Amino acid sequence: MTEAAPEIERPEPVRPGPDRDDDAEHEFGVSPELVNGVREKLQDGRIGEVEAVVSDLHAADLADLVEQIGPDHRGALIDILRPGFDAEIFAYLSPSLREVVLGQMEPRELAAAVAELESDDAIDLIQDLDADQQREILENLPPETRALVEEGLTFPEYSAGRLMSRDLVSVPQFWTVGKTLDYLRTETDNLPEDFYDIFIVDPMHRVVGAVPLSRIMRQKRSVKVGDILTEDIRTVSATTDQEEVAFLFRQYGLVSAPVVDGAGRLLGVITVDDVVDVIDEEAEDDLLKLSGVPDTDIYRAVLDTTRSRFSWLFVNLLTAILASAVIAVFEGTIERIVALAVLMPIVASMGGNAGTQTLTVTVRALAMRELSEANALRVVTKEALVGTINGALFAVIIGLVAGLWFGDPLLGIVIGSAMVINLFVAGLCGTLIPLGLARLKIDPAVASAVFLTTVTDVIGFFAFLGLAALILL
Repeated sequence: MTEAAPEIERPEPVRPGPDRDDDAEHEFGVSPELVNGVREKLQDGRIGEVEAVVSDLHAADLADLVEQIGPDHRGALIDILRPGFDAEIFAYLSPSLREVVLGQMEPRELAAAVAELESDDAIDLIQDLDADQQREILENLPPETRALVEEGLTFPEYSAGRLMSRDLVSVPQFWTVGKTLDYLRTETDNLPEDFYDIFIVDPMHRVVGAVPLSRIMRQKRSVKVGDILTEDIRTVSATTDQEEVAFLFRQYGLVSAPVVDGAGRLLGVITVDDVVDVIDEEAEDDLLKLSGVPDTDIYRAVLDTTRSRFSWLFVNLLTAILASAVIAVFEGTIERIVALAVLMPIVASMGGNAGTQTLTVTVRALAMRELSEANALRVVTKEALVGTINGALFAVIIGLVAGLWFGDPLLGIVIGSAMVINLFVAGLCGTLIPLGLARLKIDPAVASAVFLTTVTDVIGFFAFLGLAALILL
């Protein structure tokens, strides 16, 4: 008789962090309960309890906590973090709050934190500081780190040179797999914490290929790395724009890419985690520009936020005055047919919304390089046709509603016709405006929205009131 196997006691699942609730929404990151708990502890002066909580948090979660704790308690929290400040927190903080944290730390403390960062993160932190702050921090950095940071700051802003890390693994092409593995095992203090590819260089330190770490591990020790390298490797110039780098990684599914100088010599490496940040930044930038907001100002002071938004709202005011001028031309028509004033906003609103749909799709397609001169005509034609069809469908609906509402079938025909015209224009201009701006080397996300709303308002009012003047009077 076989003895039954003992029942295995299953351990309780480990929670991803302290004070997490059972809601999957907060499985990762900091929960509102955690933020409120830390805030209460700070108010009561229970510093030891706060230290115990923050000691287990990841740098990204600490950055979120600093952001969400609020201005009244942020200073006290930063003071608690200062003695063993994790420099990685800077990499996750929003730019506006970095200034707050930096303002509470001494240059020596900042220099010690910067020295712990990888070169790309250090450059990202220092580049936003003013010249005096940069000088103070650089003077307190170790000579080797200072040289790397100063060289990185010489590259153009938002370029691959600013984005790259100097921590990489490169070996000569005549080395064997065995020698390479021995090097990786013995030089652990001089190697990056994480890396994916080993770059193969010639005697002039020019990149001739790369070998994934997984391929090295599967080869015999006697095999030369020059015989197993991938020659079709995508190198990036140090002056390449970071948006171009993001496209390269997305287009070819890269995990890492070497950065080279004008002579092809290896300077650094860009990894996919850095590119994810770039993609987020570029997407956020386009989204904010479409709304006329210069930056993520949720943490900025009221007056600063008001000042930053005023200029774009002023431009919108001028375009609204232009639309009102069109209405003024038909003032007599509106006085004789009051129903026009009731229905007039419908045409302009529908045109604006339809145009925004087209505009959003077009700007995204331009950013993703899905739209170019090769297929521009087809896309413009399609969007104009979509606008016309939607215009016809809504023309039937609003025409019937207006005709029954005011008891005048001709009024229904007028607003229906204006709807078709405006939605056709919305579809057409929703593609032509960003395409035209891109052709003029102007960021389509910046100015497309204000031009489009002006066009749809003007055309909508003009078509509706003009047709009314012709048909109803």
